[in-house]
Amino acid sequence: MNAAELDRRARTYDGWIPPHLVSYLIDHGHLGEVEHEARAGDWFCAQAWVRILIGQERRENALEVLTPYLATGWWRAARSVAELFEGWGRVDEAIEVFRANRQAGGLGALKDFALLLARHGRGDEAFDLLLPYFGDWLLAEALVEVSAGLGRDEEVATLLTARVETGRQSGWPDFGGRHTEPGNALELLATVRERQGRVDEAIALLRTREITSVNGRDQLADLLARHERIEELSEYAATESLGDAVQCLAEYMEQRGDVAGAVEAYRSLSPDRSPNTAVALAQLLARHDRGNEGIELLRTLPSAASGGDDWVVDALCTLYVDQGRAEDGLAHLDDRRTRLACEETEFFRLRTKLLVACGRRDQAIEEAQARPERDAWYEAQILAGLLSDAGRPEEAAAILDPAIPANRGVLAAHLMTAGRVKDAVALFRQPLEHVEPLLRADDDPPFQPAAEVRRGRTDSSVSSADTA
Repeated sequence: MNAAELDRRARTYDGWIPPHLVSYLIDHGHLGEVEHEARAGDWFCAQAWVRILIGQERRENALEVLTPYLATGWWRAARSVAELFEGWGRVDEAIEVFRANRQAGGLGALKDFALLLARHGRGDEAFDLLLPYFGDWLLAEALVEVSAGLGRDEEVATLLTARVETGRQSGWPDFGGRHTEPGNALELLATVRERQGRVDEAIALLRTREITSVNGRDQLADLLARHERIEELSEYAATESLGDAVQCLAEYMEQRGDVAGAVEAYRSLSPDRSPNTAVALAQLLARHDRGNEGIELLRTLPSAASGGDDWVVDALCTLYVDQGRAEDGLAHLDDRRTRLACEETEFFRLRTKLLVACGRRDQAIEEAQARPERDAWYEAQILAGLLSDAGRPEEAAAILDPAIPANRGVLAAHLMTAGRVKDAVALFRQPLEHVEPLLRADDDPPFQPAAEVRRGRTDSSVSSADTA
């Protein structure tokens, strides 16, 4: 395989055993299978086999496994080899591997290379390497990182200030409301000012942001908490609409043993206006032996009661189970289903979870088998899980169509549980392009997975860093 094909497979998992199933093979003693696949071109197996060899102090054997991948010029393999060298104290060799393969890895490889140099006393070299790419948000972030301790903070601050000022004078903003490149220039400038001890300037800068939250964190709130400016943090949290500043304040209070203060911080936002905050409060209460209060909070949440936030109902059902009240959770869910006249898969999934927690797995299986959509892949997987957990993995495997890519990893897990390791591994040898698409337009699951992070976000919470 060439580097492009390796990269495609790493992104799609096409033709390789997924990492969690590789772990299953190792945990259940199938090391020979992992080694064979590693040497046959399965990157995830190769990574796992290398870790095993290193644990056995067989360093040269570990490098030998990675050599064919490195020979393709694939950046991911080069980074893995360099990380091994660095971990062994062979820094010059790590640098040479990075240098020889950096072009293939694009800007991400340039960042990794610069950070490696900086970690080993070559910060100025790293700085000069990154400087021509200062307009890219990722490399600008790396430049600020590598400049720490070099005595070049004011030089970096001057560069960032110019970008911020240029952005303020420009016309229409780009995507995400930014006027400048890099889009995170203002936040990075605040980072430098804080590092210089000029905290008031950093705070003033962050108060001018158009985008307040990145990946669920608010930089201003975190800065205020770090410097224990709690009165200012409380005032800011009262005005910040996404709830991230409130979460930061509550975390600060909880870490210092002030649970009442943390609860009060969360309660300052209307639960219905901020369901994210309501769930965080319920989880806080549960951590401090007040889980029933958390249940009551979510059970009466208006948006969840009207069907607007299925993910809140998922969190509520989890609380019911964790508090040993699965029967109450089941009654609540059934009442909600009756009121809303809903029969969608998300209700079915949650009901199944509660039935199992009530010790009624056989009933869950019977209900799953009676579902009108039991043959759809997304419901078949739920039934298969029930069967496998009941000690019936062969039956679980039999109901999953191997021609549907969405079933591939799930089916393989059940086959492995049934002891059919060779059959499970063979599933991944068939290329994805030779089977039907993952989802057809008429075959989408009628729900959004509850594991999606931070529901209810507005566009203002997305930065250029998230969309790059």
